[in-house]
Amino acid sequence: MKTNLSSQIKLDRIPRRYYDPQGEIELAALTREEKVFTQIFETVNDGSHFLAESIARYIKRYVDEKGKCVMALGAGVSTHSVYNELIKLNHEGKISFENVVVFNISEFFPLIENGPCTLKRLKEVFLDQIDIKPENVHSIDTAVTKENMYEYCKAYEQSIADEGGIDITVCEIGAIGSLAFNEPGSSATSLCRLVLLGHEARHIISSDYKCEQVPTTAITLGISNLLSARRVVTMAWGENNAAIIKKTVEQPATTAVPASFLQNHPHAKVVVDLPAAEDLTRISQPWKVTSCEWNDKLIRRAIVWLCDMTKKPILKLTDKDYNDWGLGELLALYGSAYNVNIKIFNDLQHTITGWPGGKPNADDTYRPERANPYPKRVIVFSPHPDDDVISMGGTLKRLVDQKHDVHVAYETSGNIAVGDEDMMRYFLMMDKIAPMFGFQTEGYDKLSEGVRKFVGQKKAGEMDTADIREIKTMIRQAEATIACNYIGVKPQNIHFLRLPFYETGTIKKGDLSIADIEKVKALLEEVKPHQIFVAGDLADPHGTHRVCTDAVLAALYELRGEEWMKDCRIWMYRGAWAEWEIDHIEMAVPISPEELRFKRNSILKHQSQMENAPFLGDDDRLFWQRAEERNRATAQLYENLGLASYEAMEAFVEYHPIKD
Repeated sequence: MKTNLSSQIKLDRIPRRYYDPQGEIELAALTREEKVFTQIFETVNDGSHFLAESIARYIKRYVDEKGKCVMALGAGVSTHSVYNELIKLNHEGKISFENVVVFNISEFFPLIENGPCTLKRLKEVFLDQIDIKPENVHSIDTAVTKENMYEYCKAYEQSIADEGGIDITVCEIGAIGSLAFNEPGSSATSLCRLVLLGHEARHIISSDYKCEQVPTTAITLGISNLLSARRVVTMAWGENNAAIIKKTVEQPATTAVPASFLQNHPHAKVVVDLPAAEDLTRISQPWKVTSCEWNDKLIRRAIVWLCDMTKKPILKLTDKDYNDWGLGELLALYGSAYNVNIKIFNDLQHTITGWPGGKPNADDTYRPERANPYPKRVIVFSPHPDDDVISMGGTLKRLVDQKHDVHVAYETSGNIAVGDEDMMRYFLMMDKIAPMFGFQTEGYDKLSEGVRKFVGQKKAGEMDTADIREIKTMIRQAEATIACNYIGVKPQNIHFLRLPFYETGTIKKGDLSIADIEKVKALLEEVKPHQIFVAGDLADPHGTHRVCTDAVLAALYELRGEEWMKDCRIWMYRGAWAEWEIDHIEMAVPISPEELRFKRNSILKHQSQMENAPFLGDDDRLFWQRAEERNRATAQLYENLGLASYEAMEAFVEYHPIKD
């Protein structure tokens, strides 16, 4: 069973020499935008092995020089794969930790019973599996009080100084640009101290530690402490870290991105995998730093960038524009600006279609979807009971109107996203009408009283009762059904899968299992679709979208030998958080002003997800506002490039199933 296929989605073919240059001259050219030494590896495993080998060499060097090596260690998730590699080296006899002294970089304060603990995690994933002496492991004393916090922090720093200072700092670069718990706002001179954990950091911690309650404060070594080390080794993995890695590595050092202070250290090292490096200049805009290995996607990206720089549409770009902005190579390849322009213009033009299910009896040579079969059986997989209309409501309406047999499959109940206030609105109504319609029974009265009592006494973070979770599930299902009815989806084509991984009743979710995949497989085998739409939010901040996508991709992998799979296409959409970059878009569906209003109304059918929705994130806009602005921005981008002007557009990328 393959349960992590979304991690293997590669939208770009990155030439190896961009991330693994041969020779100092080429390395210097490629990295001239980078202000801190950065190494890129194809996979997490490759990067982790390299880091472990490097750390092992440093340890041997310092032990040989002065009899011991002092390390400051972080416990972030990205470090775990590196620790696994160090454990292997230790067990193989290639490195010993007998003369290593470890200082824990940070610890939660105060510790909560059954809550997160960095020392406990460090021991579990690393220290308890190597030959380090217990007396050489130092951590922050959680018995410290706020009254003596300052003195204690100074004493912790002094204990490091007494060991001769830090030789090697090992920690991850956080998704918000943090180093350890030094969040945005931390200065380069910050020292060991008590810090307040922000909302986003606490959400990430809750996800990483799989816990409900996270302390609001922690004690951490400061930026100055961490960078006092002789060597600083940091890492970040995954697409969701790409933006912060660019800020850390290429943009000026700032307190807004504490990790950017790595630029001030002569022996700091940043190690990332390709997804985390995708925004770095040598990966995203290689024409700025080297001669390129041009392919259609890279050419499209370069031309879109050139249009933005010159503020011209594609067909108005000149030879001079190409030469002035460093894209003369394309002129050499294609002979003239006109030849490149017309190629990319046509390429983008062919992504636009008003027939997302394919136009019957039409020449589909240059259309993103094939004409036949018609009508198609279509499944739209929606992670939550509103992602379908938020992400592709206009396209969904088109598919229904164009007479395709459209199914919508809601993968999770979404019950934790229903607020108590929204639920109680229904009870207020039912309490009024119960006597009128004769269902004010003893059972109903007991349920109503129990719900009211629980909600009235409910503590922050407390899990809802089974009855309340079921009621909230019914609310989400009713809203989704109303939205589907509004769009025109047949009632029998609405499926509520309620994948088991989600049904924990808490923010913390379970792992994807065979039970989840079997539910998806059963629907696929029943419908045998010609076309599938699936969430492609690979950097989804809450994680549920990725797990749901993995469930669908795993099921498709299991069914790869089925006859109907040979005639099935899979399209990935993105939701409320981001849109596909234009160089990846393979199908763009225009939306008229009337259709955009219809989409908004579809989203508004999900009343519990409006102002009171608990998971709007840091974006103050409501989901319908995000969707409209994102769709309008995509249409505006096409218009700026000189293509037809539309009110809005929804964008899709095709997924090609793994065959092996």
